[in-house]
Amino acid sequence: MIEQIAPSIRQEIEARLATIEAVEGVRYLLAVESGSRAWGFPSPDSDYDVRFVYVRPRDWYLRLEPGRDVIETPIEDDIDLNGWDIRKTFGLMLKSNAVVSEWLSSPIRYRDDDPAAARIAALADEIFDPRGVAHHYANLGRNAAERWLEGDDAVPVKRYFYALRPALAIRALRGNPDRRPSMNLQALMAESAIPASIAGMIDELVEAKRQTRELGNSRRFAELDALIRDELGRAADLPERRPQESALEAANEIFLDLLRE
Repeated sequence: MIEQIAPSIRQEIEARLATIEAVEGVRYLLAVESGSRAWGFPSPDSDYDVRFVYVRPRDWYLRLEPGRDVIETPIEDDIDLNGWDIRKTFGLMLKSNAVVSEWLSSPIRYRDDDPAAARIAALADEIFDPRGVAHHYANLGRNAAERWLEGDDAVPVKRYFYALRPALAIRALRGNPDRRPSMNLQALMAESAIPASIAGMIDELVEAKRQTRELGNSRRFAELDALIRDELGRAADLPERRPQESALEAANEIFLDLLRE
């Protein structure tokens, strides 16, 4: 399920992006939704988690003291806008940071991608480390589930998803370690080849979250709990792929091309 952003909300987000662009003097390479609306399980009161990657004018990078490499704004009217400088983005991407991968594949875009975004995504495909990404998702899932997964009490549906999505990402990686897993839950379900019975349970949870507030409780599914436990423990099954020195050279080439434009 790809959430349709209401025109009034989209207009407000685009206006705030334009303000940041003018005040900060940045150029957007991409601006996307990164939260539950893009993940495929929004609640009626979900925030709009807008994330962007930007580049500044060349001289900004030539100062003696490095400037701050993030832009953060306070949450207002459920809209949360934050972004990373391209140099920070490349630094994390070269470490197979799964957040960068997700932003690149978000199904909800608030700006047309800069042409450089396609080059960045191609580099991400080339260098990502399946085991590193799997460990990222395993830690994410375990942190979300550590207080409830071993019991049988009711759990907020939001927390269910915060463990389930990482588990499915690991499962998708095990099925195809040469492909970065999707950020969207429904795409992950297709990529991870789950049984129809499990898919039905997940669909029920998605519908429950669509109708309840963020912390509304959900009933437990034993088969789903077992899948989460199993997949979160299998990150080490993935092959490890160390980035080649050429990856840094390729990132540098894109970075310098951006500064020359």
